[in-house]
Amino acid sequence: MTFDSSLLQSLLFQSVNGFASASGLFLVAAGLSIIFGVTRIVNMAHGSFYMLGLYGAVTLAPRLGAVLGPDLGYWAAVACAALGVAVLGALVEVVLLRRIYGAPELYQLLATFALLLVISDAVLWLWGPEDILGPRAPGLSGAVELLGRNLPRYDVFLALAGPAVLAGLHLLLARSRFGRLIRAATQDREMVAALGINEALLFTAVFALGAGIAGLGGALQMAREPANLAIDLSVLGDAFVVVVVGGMGSIRGAYVAAVLVAQVKALCIALGTVEIGALAFNLSRLTLVAEFLIMALVLVVRPHGLFGRPQAAIPHRGTSEAPLRPLGRPARLALLAGLALLALLPLAEGTFPYAPVLALDMLIAVLFAASLHFIMGPGGMDSFGHAAYFGLGAYGAALAATALGAPTPVALLAGIGVAAAGAVLFGWFCVRLEGVYLAMLTLAFAQIVWSVAFQWEEVTGGSNGLFGVWPDWPFDSRAGLYLAALVLVALALLAIRRMVFAPFGLALRACRDSSLRAEALGIPVARVRWLAFALAGTMCGAAGGLYAFAKGSISPEAISVSRSIDGLVMVLLGGVESLAGPVLGATTLTFLKDNVMRETDYWRALLGALILAVVLVAPGGIAGALRRLRFRAGRAP
Repeated sequence: MTFDSSLLQSLLFQSVNGFASASGLFLVAAGLSIIFGVTRIVNMAHGSFYMLGLYGAVTLAPRLGAVLGPDLGYWAAVACAALGVAVLGALVEVVLLRRIYGAPELYQLLATFALLLVISDAVLWLWGPEDILGPRAPGLSGAVELLGRNLPRYDVFLALAGPAVLAGLHLLLARSRFGRLIRAATQDREMVAALGINEALLFTAVFALGAGIAGLGGALQMAREPANLAIDLSVLGDAFVVVVVGGMGSIRGAYVAAVLVAQVKALCIALGTVEIGALAFNLSRLTLVAEFLIMALVLVVRPHGLFGRPQAAIPHRGTSEAPLRPLGRPARLALLAGLALLALLPLAEGTFPYAPVLALDMLIAVLFAASLHFIMGPGGMDSFGHAAYFGLGAYGAALAATALGAPTPVALLAGIGVAAAGAVLFGWFCVRLEGVYLAMLTLAFAQIVWSVAFQWEEVTGGSNGLFGVWPDWPFDSRAGLYLAALVLVALALLAIRRMVFAPFGLALRACRDSSLRAEALGIPVARVRWLAFALAGTMCGAAGGLYAFAKGSISPEAISVSRSIDGLVMVLLGGVESLAGPVLGATTLTFLKDNVMRETDYWRALLGALILAVVLVAPGGIAGALRRLRFRAGRAP
């Protein structure tokens, strides 16, 4: 590869353009970083505030322009949108988040994700599904010539806006009493409360500030991109990457990480196709996953990000009233009776032909959720990318069945083996991290796997996926595949229970509750966690293989972030502190999606309301609520 003058000009041009993209990333990430630094809440709804800022600006700009004039009206719309989002952020903190600060971190995350779903459907109801274009920025239309190319004037403005906001935040944090309180709360929140500071008011102000900055970032994009319903999740993923790469709670780190991510993407676009010997690499394709590659590399080398600091170990906080106990004789008999009824379900196919199909979907969801629960509950390892092993198992089984012509059992074993290999490889890096950093590294690996499946068209079929993945006899009927899945899922759940109450499970829970004490007792913490991670990925691969045969096809959607989030919702909806939790959560969510949520365009809001009800009313999930009901019934006279 040779560097000529045109390539150098392209690199410089894309570098300048990258600073504009970096400013947008920084504005949304800075608010997220401030909120986490003080409240310790990973705000999944932060992308929604960005989206609301954009929608508010494109709505207000023509109205205020008609009153104040187009020039003043445009910038007034930007300011009013940011202020309105800040007020909404304060309201969210007072009404919702203030009630869950004492809840386990996972339930806080679930509550903010539910808020994202509600806001998404509220925006759909208010503005409709179509994209909305905003007006051009007054005085900043057109382009300036740079290195023989035209660079939009508004991009130059955005490239300067990021450092300006960074300087303003630095002055706020360094020179004002409010800023000193924010820095103090970031370093030692308990000490701030002990000094008599109104912690509730501080949290509200910080959340409003963070939401307002995100709203400002969205409003400033009005002249650059249309307002659309997909922007909340897309910008949320980028914001999490920037915050984690820079270091949770570091404003300076957020800007450096935003510039790094934007510049790497710009570099990939500028280089285009690169030839090394006889091989050609289209680097522009890496823009789909560049930020996750950066995050994976940074976290492997610096586990707390570029400017992050190691945080004090947070002890495991459960919600159950009693520790895990093996099943008693009555429960075992009830379980056997339930399995017998499930085995007889195909006999009802004549009356309810859809019953085996729905039951098969539930079994796959149960195995997926149970494998995730194994590392989240007994293991204490939160994963945002568990769909990676689901997708690896599905693609492995599909390729073995279609390309190699392997029988169904052999193809399923091949898929399980591919998922196990992926879990062993990724788990070696992941289990050495903690908390949010571990969760985000799992997400990075999942996005890398998704990118490979999406772009390797010769093998995976690309965005179209693989078709014709049908099982052989005797699994080629609804009843045959359902019964095989029932046996496999039952054996997997039995194996999980055995492991949880075996010495290995006790060691795993000891590592979860206090890794330092476990190390002092001679337990190899990293090895135990790695083995648990690998076992969970293996069982998840079995669920993916079953999914491929049940649907007859597989696409990159199986590895998407939404599937990983579905797994989190299943586990937390059922109850992370109970081995029955993932079973209850998976069956409930699958039934609701199939029978209730598809009947309305606003199913996200319905799901969000259900999740919020669980978090606020039954923080132990469905299993926790049932346990409390049994306890109260036992005490009743």
